[in-house]
Parts: sequence; structure tokens; C-alpha cells
Amino acid sequence: MMNKKKYPESKKKEYWKKTLTEFEFEILINKGTERAFSGKYNDHNEKGIYRCKACGNNLYESDSKFNSGCGWPSYDKNIKNSVSFEEDNSFGMKRIEILCSNCGGHLGHIFNDGPTETKKRHCVNSASIKFEPEK
Repeated sequence: MMNKKKYPESKKKEYWKKTLTEFEFEILINKGTERAFSGKYNDHNEKGIYRCKACGNNLYESDSKFNSGCGWPSYDKNIKNSVSFEEDNSFGMKRIEILCSNCGGHLGHIFNDGPTETKKRHCVNSASIKFEPEK
């Protein structure tokens, strides 16, 4: 992935093109975003774990998910050491990007306007994650 940091599961773009769909590649590798309210996990409320779509790293527990109304799945905290953060100054904005700590895949952005006690809102693209139901 094309990030400043070296990640344990860093792979060349050619590898990811073969393993991800074109849309997932656009989100995870090219740091794109899906349209608001279009992702399959925006209104998803089952119990389980959300994992990185690229490498399978555990990212968020369902208990940390909340409805922010922003149009993307939102979480107030990640699983410890599962994500990393980088400054993102693209599109004339100053934001903090969320990346998978294992492969460096782009997940979304974090904001300090969450309604829970953490005051955090991890705004994540559905295309960058996959859900594993609780057993």
C-alpha cells in the first residue's frame, strides 16, 4: 500500500488488484470513498467483529458501532492496536485518516464529534471492511 509507514502485510498494488474488487481497490488502496448511505454496513446492527477487507485484521467490535447519521458505519473505538492514523490534507481539508495497522489499507477518517464518552467517530467505508458474526 502507498503509505509512509511500513506495515506487516504490505503488498504491491498488483497483488491487491488481483485479490480485491475494483471498488474495494479504489477505497483501500487509492484512498477513495463510497457515497454516503450506500455502504452495506451503514445500517448493520448484528453482533460480531468488523475486519479489514484486504487482510482480515480485526478492527472494530460491534459494541463500538453507533448510528451517527453521517452515512457511513461509525464506531467510537477500535480494537487495541488494530488501526493507525495519518494526517490527511487532501481536498483542501485537514483530517485524520484511519488505516489498517496490519496492511495499511485506507478505512476512512476519524472525527472528534462522537456522541459517546470517547467523543470519537471513526467514519469507515463499508467497502474496506467485512463482518464476521458472533458465534
